[in-house]
Amino acid sequence: MKKNNLKIIKIDSNKTLFNYEKKVLIKELILDLKLGYYDFEKEKPQKVKFNIEVNYEDKKPSNDKDLKTIVNYAKIVKLIKKLVKNKHYNFLETLAEDVFDELFKDKRIDKISLQIEKLEIMKDCSAVGIQISKKRSHVKS
Repeated sequence: MKKNNLKIIKIDSNKTLFNYEKKVLIKELILDLKLGYYDFEKEKPQKVKFNIEVNYEDKKPSNDKDLKTIVNYAKIVKLIKKLVKNKHYNFLETLAEDVFDELFKDKRIDKISLQIEKLEIMKDCSAVGIQISKKRSHVKS
């Protein structure tokens, strides 16, 4: 008869067995804002559309009574509105970097995919814009 080589592992009740990979989605946030390099873009607001995916990890499930246990989509929308209200951006890329900088203050956030489109700038196109993804580096410097 063959000997059983299985080991019994004791699970520490303070450790979690799961990692949650979560994603917050914000689709088609459309704002009127002054954005652009050219003088005519600085004169009047134009429609700009945002699509955002915010990936984050958690060791435990969300607590249904505690807003701090989630990455709050309403807070992200408010943050974007505040950024564009307080500053004129010449380029979509610099706006994207400010969004990244603010969102990555939450240490749970691992990756952000951001798409920003100008909806009224070119008559031959329904939209022009950028799409950038930025991932947190886990390398300590």
